[in-house]
Amino acid sequence: MLTNVMSFFSPKPEKAVAVALYRVIVAQARLPRLYSEHGVPDTLDGRFDMIILHAYLASRRLKAMNTEESQTLNQALFDLIFADMDSSLREIGIGDLSVGKKVKVMAQAFYGRVEAYDAGLAADTDAVLAEALQRNLFGTVNPQPAQSLAVAAYVRRVDATLAVLPDREILAGNLEFPAP
Repeated sequence: MLTNVMSFFSPKPEKAVAVALYRVIVAQARLPRLYSEHGVPDTLDGRFDMIILHAYLASRRLKAMNTEESQTLNQALFDLIFADMDSSLREIGIGDLSVGKKVKVMAQAFYGRVEAYDAGLAADTDAVLAEALQRNLFGTVNPQPAQSLAVAAYVRRVDATLAVLPDREILAGNLEFPAP
């Protein structure tokens, strides 16, 4: 009986892997070079969008695997990201009553970015992707065209790098992002 109770309360294995993936995503999204050289605003919104961009790329790779295990992990990663966003909002003093609404807006922003970035990556040139990044990642700042094109090229490099990373590595929580 104790074994059944313990397994019921034990964390699911995909949650531990999602934590490992999320740590790599956040570490990559915090690289100073993305902000200093590529013009991404070093603000709460800019950092949120960098995390979302890298989470999108990881999620895209998990979806491409098209297995039950990868889809379960993808959902665990999504849940973890937005639980962390909820916690972060509370830490910065957002009132309990409005946290849920803000997290819902963040999730909607994530889905909007998924559509925009998917369209950008499907395009033959970086112009469509650069435009999507300009609109979403850069927010209200106006980077130099070379900066948004550099980020678009970086996104394509990340996508290509993740595409050749063995499934078993990603499913074990091992992501490798190229340098920006």
